[in-house]
Amino acid sequence: MVTDRILTRVGNNIRRIRREKGLSIEQLSFASAVNKSYISDLERGVRNPTIVMLDRIAVALDIDVSELVNDPLKKKNTLF
Repeated sequence: MVTDRILTRVGNNIRRIRREKGLSIEQLSFASAVNKSYISDLERGVRNPTIVMLDRIAVALDIDVSELVNDPLKKKNTLF
């Protein structure tokens, strides 16, 4: 299902970028003011976040929100 695919991609991107920046879930939670369990659920692809929540996480990670939805293996600046 398409929804499951995008949720998995977003979760994988959050986890990958968080780890690349050397942040724990707790540190990202504090920086973004998003509950730790919510971030964990996002990383596992079981939550459907709003764009506002994705923006809060992106700001905390110092990235553009598009990096959370784009496929890192595809050409940059192409949504989905």
